[in-house]
Amino acid sequence: MNLHVINTGFFKLDGGAMFGVVPKSIWQKTNPADERNLCNWAMRCLLVEDGNTLMLIDNGLGNKHDEKFFSHYYLNGTDSLDGSLKQAGFSTDDVTDMFLSHLHFDHCGGGIKRVGDKLMPAFSKAKYWSNEDHWQWATQPNAREKASFLKENILPMQESGQLHFIKEKEGSSPFDFMDIFYASGHTDKMMIPKIKYKNHTICFMADLLPSVGHIPLPYVMGYDTRPLITLEEKAAFLNEAADNQYILFLEHDPVNECCTVQRTEKGIRVDKTFALKEII
Repeated sequence: MNLHVINTGFFKLDGGAMFGVVPKSIWQKTNPADERNLCNWAMRCLLVEDGNTLMLIDNGLGNKHDEKFFSHYYLNGTDSLDGSLKQAGFSTDDVTDMFLSHLHFDHCGGGIKRVGDKLMPAFSKAKYWSNEDHWQWATQPNAREKASFLKENILPMQESGQLHFIKEKEGSSPFDFMDIFYASGHTDKMMIPKIKYKNHTICFMADLLPSVGHIPLPYVMGYDTRPLITLEEKAAFLNEAADNQYILFLEHDPVNECCTVQRTEKGIRVDKTFALKEII
């Protein structure tokens, strides 16, 4: 098995929204904001190469939206989905499986492209993986999340016939190299892949843990629909990660690709940070 980091660029979100009830005087020490109170965030995806399987986990924001949309999120940086895939030696046509942690626009927008006046899958030969509960949640969105679930990012997966659902049994997975942890605090039935790699377990943290700055339990995003459930899920997962030395792959951390965590007198805290390629 080979793992490749696929960087798709950076975007900006309000710092207060990203850290919820934690005051700016504290969170700005790890994630400094600009003059508009915006912090820069990565959209870091993971490509898993295993035999005949080439699976991409999440795909960033994409580039099909209009100028007004991008004016809200300040897409920046030189990385792109196509460029990063090419750097790894692949193209969108090589991807066999497009695994989506959840269907918020910054995690699935790159999966659908605009060709003329049509919307179609950017990964023409891939199966797109979600789960039935989350799909229903995303296609019949509540008012709080409606702006994050964009039909142009979601419905073409089904219309193309490329959409597949993973059975919602805890840990079940159609892939031998991966288990799945379901989390419903951020959004309903978000999937956290746990990948077996070189005697390690690599966990793609999606929005359960956006960055190193979110490790302390109260650091929960204002975007989370059920913050108290997030607290429970984070506590359980991070304790398990500390006990088993999981490697946490950070999708949104602007600096750190991976980290491990440890138990301390103050609770679970960061242990080490490192790049994915440093794993032996």
